[in-house]
Amino acid sequence: MPVLSVIVPFHNVEKYIGDCLDSIAAQTLAELEVICVDDGSGDEGPAVVESLLAGDPRITLIRQDNHGVGHARNVGLRHASGEYLAFVDGDDTVPRDAFKRLVSSLEDTGSDLACGNVMRLYRNLLVPSWAHRQAFARPARRTHITRRPLLIRDRMLWNKVYRRSFWESQGLSFPERMYEDQPVAMAAHIGARSVDVLARVVYHWRHRDEPDASITQRRLEPGNLRDRLLSVLQTADLLAGGAPKLKPDFDRDTLDIDMTVAVEALAAMGGSADPGLVDLAVRYLDGVSREAWRSLPFEQRLMVHLLHERRIDELSGVVAQAGDGRLRPKIGSTGLLRRRWYGRHPSMPVHLSEVSEELALLTRLVNLDWRDGVLHGSGRVAVGRFDVGELRRVRVRSWMQERGTGDVVPLSDADGVTPVWEETEQEDGVWLAEHGFPFRFAFDPGVLSRAQLARHGLWDLRVQLRGHGLRLEGKVAGPRWLPPLIPAPRRRGRVWLVPVRNAKGAWGVRLRTAAAVIGDCRLDDGDLVFSGEMTDVGDGEPVLRLQRRSDGEEMYFPVALAGQDFHARVPLAGIDERVGDESWWEVVIDQGNAIRPLVRTRQRAVATVDERRFLLDRGEDGCLLLAER
Repeated sequence: MPVLSVIVPFHNVEKYIGDCLDSIAAQTLAELEVICVDDGSGDEGPAVVESLLAGDPRITLIRQDNHGVGHARNVGLRHASGEYLAFVDGDDTVPRDAFKRLVSSLEDTGSDLACGNVMRLYRNLLVPSWAHRQAFARPARRTHITRRPLLIRDRMLWNKVYRRSFWESQGLSFPERMYEDQPVAMAAHIGARSVDVLARVVYHWRHRDEPDASITQRRLEPGNLRDRLLSVLQTADLLAGGAPKLKPDFDRDTLDIDMTVAVEALAAMGGSADPGLVDLAVRYLDGVSREAWRSLPFEQRLMVHLLHERRIDELSGVVAQAGDGRLRPKIGSTGLLRRRWYGRHPSMPVHLSEVSEELALLTRLVNLDWRDGVLHGSGRVAVGRFDVGELRRVRVRSWMQERGTGDVVPLSDADGVTPVWEETEQEDGVWLAEHGFPFRFAFDPGVLSRAQLARHGLWDLRVQLRGHGLRLEGKVAGPRWLPPLIPAPRRRGRVWLVPVRNAKGAWGVRLRTAAAVIGDCRLDDGDLVFSGEMTDVGDGEPVLRLQRRSDGEEMYFPVALAGQDFHARVPLAGIDERVGDESWWEVVIDQGNAIRPLVRTRQRAVATVDERRFLLDRGEDGCLLLAER
């Protein structure tokens, strides 16, 4: 009898099923059986599995008409003979020692199930799964979801190994619909006497780029939404009966994720929305506590409230307003000693209107440039996406603050500032009116001491808004792909003062020296072309190295050297395709040691090459950055 039965349902994943089964076959736990259930595939996926059968007798193939993944898992369970059970989706992969670690943990502790950390797989890039990162930050043996509430986010089947006797004693089986895994995973967590939590990664959960690739990517379809809501209701009932103290944690996640999907889908349907779908959402929302409602940001809370009230036409209008930036509720306050802040919208009841805990600054730098050796700038600061007209006059202060030391250089301090509406370009190219308090500043590098210059530090641009009992501060930031242009660096003695903006759009000034300076940088007929000067050419032949920030992937290109002058050309069409929404490549000259060339140019170019969009920019230390979005 095998130690572990691994059940692999699959449907139209010809592209991935081979890698999936290879990762299972390569497990360090060899005593396993792999039960593959073809759920009516219309591609060559079953042929791929058949090609592997002869070489590995542990793999079996069961074929059926398309009945859904829940039915396929139940079929696999009926054929399982192992002491332990595991489930793997046919487009995912499993790290080589995952099952060995999970089974060994169960044999050591006697727990009913063991679960481990998860990474999302974007093509060849692994990134932490947001749902699992916190819950699996620390390992624990013989624990339980009631003692480790973050496990409420661990609602997937496939990062676990279950003791088969426990599974059968609980009478667990899969609903034959989509989103069938959540109620089963939660029933197992609640019903277990104890659970082992591994911090090690045991599963690679693939993100598929192709359209209509997965259930979640078809989330707005009526049938998909119905199954999602049924799963939510089943899980909510399970928690209410078996672990009521965990229900608020579940509700916070569900309001944020599942109800947001329901809002988007039903708002798009408008007056033609199926009343049965609305009924399912309302049934769930009837049982949500006021505490959980308040966990939603005001805008999202308003939309879910309209869904709860079945006001679908009004919901459609609010969703449209939010989508194009026109939803700007006013904010006001009550109280003197303990001031509370409220958003004001005619459709929102008072008991759901408090926003005290979500007020935060939104900043936008509008202009930035050198004049007579002084860095001048202007911008706006807003309070979230609210209309701040009722705040009237406030105090706005700005300063530079050095990371690490906390040293401060005051820039501006204006009292009695009133909010203004200004038309501002958005990242999608649309111009919208934004409401905020204007501010101006001037940074004179002459105020920096010799010690501050010598530290080569990074100085963040910060701003504070204060008035009417409100005190908020933060970094000055803005959308990375929008103006203003980053000004060229200036030199003070041997130190360069480099205006910079990081990947999240936060502005600052970096102090540094430069072993190489790029003086000309441009996009030429689909190529990135740049040239400059090196202070020390060394003995070896330099090469250009592009390094992707997310995973360290590297690409190399030649550098032409003439004396101290260098020249390089990078064909953008040859750059590895982006992984995720954005890829950022740092440009380094490798001469035995890495030289991060300083970019002196102010140009910030955007180019489209073979339907790929590139941005030429400067990084947080003034080096050259190439981004694809």
